[in-house]
Amino acid sequence: MGNHCYYAYGKLMKSRALNRSSKLKIYKSLIRPIVTYGCKTWTLTNRDEQYLRIFEGRILRKIFGPAQNEDGFWRIRMNYELNDLIKNADIVRFVKAKEWLGWVM
Repeated sequence: MGNHCYYAYGKLMKSRALNRSSKLKIYKSLIRPIVTYGCKTWTLTNRDEQYLRIFEGRILRKIFGPAQNEDGFWRIRMNYELNDLIKNADIVRFVKAKEWLGWVM
């Protein structure tokens, strides 16, 4: 469902009229809730965490685009660079926080 939602908003995500912060807000407010719907009842395994991180990394790489080396060559952003850009607020932490909040409530 997350891929379907992302491609539904594909024109917005590829638009040069929107800046990166706007695209990140679209991801956090529209796409991530669809992916994490019902996460309070999940039994989150390591494999599930890996799939969620792969999905989020793919979306964030499309939002932030490639990075340029000192040599002038373009390369794909690494995971640690993406974590720095989103300030370690990845999707797995989001799911675990919701799961914990569900138990507290």
